[in-house]
Amino acid sequence: MEQLHTELKTLIINSLNLEDLSVDDIGSNDSLFNDGLGLDSIDALELGLAIKKRYSITIDADDTDARRHFASVASLADFISTTQAA
Repeated sequence: MEQLHTELKTLIINSLNLEDLSVDDIGSNDSLFNDGLGLDSIDALELGLAIKKRYSITIDADDTDARRHFASVASLADFISTTQAA
């Protein structure tokens, strides 16, 4: 799972052009929005597209669980691994 966390952190940095951050700057359980990494709704859309491209998984913005999936790197990793296992 740690490898998936690192992949997701790298995906976040690359897809959102956050060159001033490194993988070590993003905690797996840190919030991706608000007081955490400070992402916004546009970032969520871009990240969702990057996840779809990389993992062939779509996170529907209208899904009531979408906010929970995007809460942190750890929650994204859980969602991706659960979805890929299904």
